Amino acid sequence: MRNKIIVSSILVAFTLGGCANMTETQKGTAKGAGIGAGVGAVVGAIAGNTRGAVIGAAVGAAAGGVAGNVWTKRQEEQKRQMEEATAGTGVAVTQTADNRLKLDIPSDISFAVGRADVQPNFRAILDTFANGLVTNPNSNVTIIGHTDSTGSDAVNNPLSLNRAASVRDYLTSKRVASNRITIDGRGSREPLVANDTAANKAKNRRVEIFVAEPAPAVAPASNK
Repeated sequence: MRNKIIVSSILVAFTLGGCANMTETQKGTAKGAGIGAGVGAVVGAIAGNTRGAVIGAAVGAAAGGVAGNVWTKRQEEQKRQMEEATAGTGVAVTQTADNRLKLDIPSDISFAVGRADVQPNFRAILDTFANGLVTNPNSNVTIIGHTDSTGSDAVNNPLSLNRAASVRDYLTSKRVASNRITIDGRGSREPLVANDTAANKAKNRRVEIFVAEPAPAVAPASNK
């Protein structure tokens, strides 16, 4: 029974982390929760009783939901810098539930309609952002491009990915290592609001940038 609990908890970690319909924040939180559940179950099982494993899994899941990343002074400082750099621009700078810094950048300052080249007024924001990344080499970056529903997937999917790639290329030109950056294009699949008005379509045409600082690996407990 004990082994079944451990195996089930580990499966939860991978299953939750891979749900296709989750947002990036939900995926990160789910992965942390699943992994936390697995670790909690193992600890409880080692303690020698099934009830402890179950309780450990539940506690681990709750803690793991935000334990995959850490929110450090460096993250807080970069958040403050980006809030100052983007004041009045419409860029939303937030801390996510899974301890990532998120920049939600609307299309009117990032890319022209149908284009993937970074606009000049977006470059100043990315300059400040890149400086923060250079001073915090422990962090990693995920860039996701989105479009509205105008046009087909054949157009929107590569356009959203190309926009994310343009942001990545700009950051690497500012001394941010490329192996720290992951990109994705979601096309029109993840709208913030219904694509029923011009204003709403503008909200859905966006680039999201996430910065995460993974928690340090925990050394395995000694058997001595």
